[in-house]
Amino acid sequence: MQYFPIYLDTRTVKVLIIGAGEVACRKLDLLSRTQATIEVIAPDVTYEVQRYADEGRIALAQRAVETDDLQQRDLIYIATANHTLNLSLAAKAKELGVWVNVVDTPAACDFITPSIVDRDRLVIAISTAGAAPIFARDLRGKLEAMLPNSLAPLFDFIAEKREEVQQRLPSGAERRRFWERFFSINGERFDSNTPQRYQQSFTEASSQGELLLIAETTAAQLLPLAALPLLQRIDRVVAVADISPELQELLRRDAERAAPMADSELVSAWQAGQRVLLVVDDVELGRLKAAFPFAKHLRPGAI
Repeated sequence: MQYFPIYLDTRTVKVLIIGAGEVACRKLDLLSRTQATIEVIAPDVTYEVQRYADEGRIALAQRAVETDDLQQRDLIYIATANHTLNLSLAAKAKELGVWVNVVDTPAACDFITPSIVDRDRLVIAISTAGAAPIFARDLRGKLEAMLPNSLAPLFDFIAEKREEVQQRLPSGAERRRFWERFFSINGERFDSNTPQRYQQSFTEASSQGELLLIAETTAAQLLPLAALPLLQRIDRVVAVADISPELQELLRRDAERAAPMADSELVSAWQAGQRVLLVVDDVELGRLKAAFPFAKHLRPGAI
């Protein structure tokens, strides 16, 4: 992974954009949605950039950039029409320890701006590390069509309720189960019945967990799509040998790694509501399927 995705709290971030043409304006359209302090420096300014300045969203200096302008910035976007000037400014900014993005020149960038799906609190970033921006754009279009605009008020509602849930459900596992039930009942919509479904999620707790079985030779990429949400809910992973990186990528990152468990321990965990994944050889898989008929066997093409 060349580019590590992070989400930056923009409330105290100072951004400088050098250039005010069409390319710079595209960056400004995204950055203006944040709470960052933004300044644009350029001799010539497009109508769209001037509009942002007239609305008071950005500070605008219509002049050539100077070396002193690069100081005390957190992020700098360089988007002039002069490639040589762009690289020179980038080198000076890096000497000052500032992160730089030189538009359309990935090799000179400390960071890149991904394609973004914005639903207020829900933000999805898509990047191909500069290799296929058209593919990222098309994927973004599919996600835009898939995710309803009602997600914005839904996540505002959830943010308001998080403290209440923490007070009513002291255990992290209990809270995780609660929100799983809520999304199962409510789905992605926000309407007048959402508060009722929220209260309902407190009373429809299930006391039993899940046992999932996977043969250690199973190729993770061949598992059916229906297996993915099951793997994301796993609390504990039991495996004698190291599991494949491909399977590891499909699991909750904070799932506990455990040593082999006796059948009685598995029953206790299941009765306590835990979700356990066992990655085993074919012989042990057959035995476990016979011992625990309620267990789900995850395999290519079926569950």
